[in-house]
Amino acid sequence: MSITIQQIELYKLSIPLVEPFITSLGRDEYAENVLIRIRTREGISGFGECSPYMPINGESQDTCMSVGQLFAKALTGKNALDIEGAVNLMDRIIYANTSIKSAFDMALYDIASRHAGMPLYQFIGGKNNKTIITDYTVSIGEPEKMAADAVKIKSLGYPAIKVKLGKGGKKDIERMKAIRAAVGHDIPLRIDANQGWEVEEAIETLKALAPLAIQHCEEPIPRWNFMQLPRVKKESPIPIMADECCGDNHDAERLIGLNACDYINIKLGKSGGIFKALKIARMAEAAGLRLQVGAMIESRLAMTAFAHFALSSPNIVHFDFDTALMLREDPVTGGIQYKENGVVEVPEAVGLGATIPEEWLGKWEKVVIRQHS
Repeated sequence: MSITIQQIELYKLSIPLVEPFITSLGRDEYAENVLIRIRTREGISGFGECSPYMPINGESQDTCMSVGQLFAKALTGKNALDIEGAVNLMDRIIYANTSIKSAFDMALYDIASRHAGMPLYQFIGGKNNKTIITDYTVSIGEPEKMAADAVKIKSLGYPAIKVKLGKGGKKDIERMKAIRAAVGHDIPLRIDANQGWEVEEAIETLKALAPLAIQHCEEPIPRWNFMQLPRVKKESPIPIMADECCGDNHDAERLIGLNACDYINIKLGKSGGIFKALKIARMAEAAGLRLQVGAMIESRLAMTAFAHFALSSPNIVHFDFDTALMLREDPVTGGIQYKENGVVEVPEAVGLGATIPEEWLGKWEKVVIRQHS
């Protein structure tokens, strides 16, 4: 079976955030993403989106637009249902650039599942048999402000609070003590250092935070120092989640072999898309490792793909899908719906189940690549 890619459109999706999103890696005031629409000769179209982040994957909106045109020229005329072939072709064209690769991968999975007449989660072997509940994130700042933000999140009904740390272990302890005192002990807290601590600092900080009943800690040390992560895991009273140090399935295999973490945080923008993310999930299942699916600053379009993927494995137990709620405007039709208390409802429509209408697409800078007749 073959469906021919006839045209690929790349859009600069730029939307301001409600308020700045601040981590140890930087400050963001806009979602500066890239949207892909792949059209086929047979009339089936698919959408994909990525949210490049320079400190993590070395990509920007502009690099994604440039590299995306290389992919578009190479993929027009090809079979849209040959996702593995498309992934291999993109990998041959250029190393890394996983963010823009994930947008193409997502659009191809949208087409393939539409063609199969299934929701995306079903097409990739998943079942809609668990409740997806997102946490909500507190940006890093002064303890008093972070505590107030945490109280607000709790009052909105979110069942877990994620806290950005990584700017000085001693100050981070103050931050977490202030937050726990403010929200009480009946709501789980999760922390993310975004590589901000050195090894000894991480161990000392995690031990000091143990009385605060922290569910897990994401990426405590610099990702290049992953050989020290097994030691941190062994000495930490708090479970360790690998994030930036785990991009694709090769990284996952390495970390699992080292017994370096208790969890892995899968982001499609790090793995290069669903195709390789599914490989990580299968490895985690074999190793008995639990997973989280996370996000950068995508709109509800990409977040819908993340939710479909989150239904693909029973080992995916945590969901970090809050950033789409931080955008001032929502250009997406269909897609996931955010219900009360952090519950995320996945669409049962065929394919991704999310699109962006023409009136929005017409506002953004775009490049169109067509198949030569």
